[in-house]
Amino acid sequence: MGYCSRAQAADLIAAGRVWLNGAVRRNAQAPVRLGQDKIEVDGREIRAAEKAYWMLNKPRGVVTTASDEKGRATVYDCMGEAMSEARGWLAPVGRLDKASEGLLLLTNDSEWAARVLDPAGHVAKTYHAQIAAPWMRRCSRLCGAAFAMGAIFSA
Repeated sequence: MGYCSRAQAADLIAAGRVWLNGAVRRNAQAPVRLGQDKIEVDGREIRAAEKAYWMLNKPRGVVTTASDEKGRATVYDCMGEAMSEARGWLAPVGRLDKASEGLLLLTNDSEWAARVLDPAGHVAKTYHAQIAAPWMRRCSRLCGAAFAMGAIFSA
């Protein structure tokens, strides 16, 4: 819906702050019919946010998480004021590790994100990896394929 993350929603529900069709619900797994059911948080009705799709060029050294217990920079820090423009919660579509850089998609459309990530969807992905020369020979033997300097691999 774009109101908050799943973990935050579960906390709100467990705390009895969420009402569904006029009654407090404490089961985060209870089905909801979007567009039909009335959902309130702390007495305020919430509605599904407009679908948002953002692209971020994630730099190296930044983690793909909302908050980090080690105090490292997160992708949300990179977005700054753009997060308030998004009018709600955006979740990363997949992950890039701390050492990786590149395109990271963020959205509040969880169904679309699931389709993009589902291997059955056959969404083409291209990876560019930098491998030191001694490792290239080892990878070639392990994978049974030849690696060329500067090669780009698709999955």
